[in-house]
Amino acid sequence: MTSQKNNTSPETTELREKIAALDAELAEAFKSQFSVSPFLSRKIVSFQGNKDKPAYSWYKYKEAFSAGLVEYFLGSYSGGMSGKVLDPFAGIGTTLFAASSHGIPADGIELLPIGQEIIRSRLLSERELTVDDIATLEHWINSSPWKESSEKVTFSTIRITENAYPPETVEAIERYRGALQRENDKIQAILRLALLCVLEGISYTRKDGQYLRWDARSGKQRPGTKAFNKGEILAFDAAIIAKLKEILSDIRDAETPVTLFPVKRTMKDIRLFKGSCLEVLPTLETASYGAVVTSPPYCNRYDYTRTYALELAMLGLTQAEVSGLRQEMLSCTVENREKDLLKICPQWEPFTEVANQQKLLQTICTYLEHEKASGTLNNSNIPRMVRGYFSEMACVIGECARVLKPNARLCMVNDNVRYAGVSISVDTILSDIATVPRFCRLKNSGCSRQKRK
Repeated sequence: MTSQKNNTSPETTELREKIAALDAELAEAFKSQFSVSPFLSRKIVSFQGNKDKPAYSWYKYKEAFSAGLVEYFLGSYSGGMSGKVLDPFAGIGTTLFAASSHGIPADGIELLPIGQEIIRSRLLSERELTVDDIATLEHWINSSPWKESSEKVTFSTIRITENAYPPETVEAIERYRGALQRENDKIQAILRLALLCVLEGISYTRKDGQYLRWDARSGKQRPGTKAFNKGEILAFDAAIIAKLKEILSDIRDAETPVTLFPVKRTMKDIRLFKGSCLEVLPTLETASYGAVVTSPPYCNRYDYTRTYALELAMLGLTQAEVSGLRQEMLSCTVENREKDLLKICPQWEPFTEVANQQKLLQTICTYLEHEKASGTLNNSNIPRMVRGYFSEMACVIGECARVLKPNARLCMVNDNVRYAGVSISVDTILSDIATVPRFCRLKNSGCSRQKRK
């Protein structure tokens, strides 16, 4: 029997050895700047750190990092920081709310409507709740008014979410959506948020990285595949009541006056820009932020428009709108087409050139193209995705450097990936791109774009 190693072509072996050498060289160059902190555990740099935190734990956004990590970064400034915090990939707002809870104003940019809706709902919910508001939430928990509602509000589906719920669950959701329209804006925000929080649990699906997995009970199991059972599929009434109880408990545990969060701040502390950071960043003022704390999508093929399809459909997005979002996202999935970055901002050419000249990255791209031509790459779009990811991230880093005040920090959570048997050191490649002297001299060359209100 011939081993796979013996079947490897000389070109593949040569490229792999060159990648390993360049990777080791880059790691050695940054060795003196590496530091190890026992505090930065997997729990802290992931959503797990938010599981026991009021409000942060309501919606299971697996791609989030913890509020504790944001606090760690902001607390690591020995002399304190000056100015607002920016998160170009705001997600559900962990950076924004964690910074604001420490009296630091924060701006966020978020493309996906699910993140926008979670942030908006939390901001609406932060307004002081009256005794009547509390009584209304108690009424929803104790009396389940949707059960008697004669008004229904239907919700749309897209291809990936068709027949995602048992028929009785669809009926309950529509009655719930109808009944909540009778309430004031604050209560509606809480009720809608609770609904988004339980969708996965009451459906036939489970979020699984690159896609939604379908339980065999849905009838959508592919022929010849192993049957998947997600376990208990929650009944709507039990799931929504449990979530509303959790929310109300957190409200009651907050400090007086009765507010959703145990901190005192004005609504002006948090500002959200809706859209792609590639479009929004060039509109922001130069040297206006004291720190950037963010976690971009990883270069790991995860498609958030699929994993969060239930929520996007519930928010009313059409198939075309979801497909459009997929293309606006940072190039992190194999379906992303190449973006015309210089059309977005002509002044970004030096940034993309820095990425194009990064030796390790370009050797990896050459290797991936070779594996594609050899037919050994499991998806032919991986080389395009990797090139696009680093070119776009170079522009994001360039814009962050422009909007940051002198000597301010950019704190980023990212992860390395592996394709075709080769590891891609995302951490050191992006660090190398950010420290190229020519790149740093260009950080004040932002685009002339009208500032968005």
